[in-house]
Amino acid sequence: MATRRAELSIADWVVLGLVAEGPTHGWPIVRALRADGAIGRVWTVPRPVVYRSLTTLTERGYIEECGEASTSRGPQRTIVRATRRGRAALRRWLETPVEHVRDVRTELLVKLALLARSERTPRRLLERQIEHLAPLIRAVSTRPTGEGFDLVLARWRREQAIAVDRFLRSLLAAEAH
Repeated sequence: MATRRAELSIADWVVLGLVAEGPTHGWPIVRALRADGAIGRVWTVPRPVVYRSLTTLTERGYIEECGEASTSRGPQRTIVRATRRGRAALRRWLETPVEHVRDVRTELLVKLALLARSERTPRRLLERQIEHLAPLIRAVSTRPTGEGFDLVLARWRREQAIAVDRFLRSLLAAEAH
């Protein structure tokens, strides 16, 4: 029986998204994913994980080496670029809604940031995300019942789901204008 390859981590996808923007090496990706970086504001990735992701993506055939760059400081830099296969996989991932409301804060925001950086519309992703979460949002939209912490948790889930739905719909409405 054939085993399915393990899915990429969010860190791997984000690194692929940054490489897909154009030939680069690890250091600019590390800077973008620091806490004060362009994407790090949403999803931070430590330097060792960035370099591990570059290795993983190369092994999967999603990126390839395309040259080297000399620098006056530090070691020789290996330049990488996304392959056709990598760009296709990234496109599919960017169009796939996240599974849970809790993933909107992380994975969906990263996808929206990468789409914005590539000047691609998030409309399709937003529409699919709203559709995907609709059954869950309906299920938790009733007034919570229970007592103690069960009631606290039910209220949290309800309020979070309502806020996420409102947020997604506001982004989609802004796309229409």
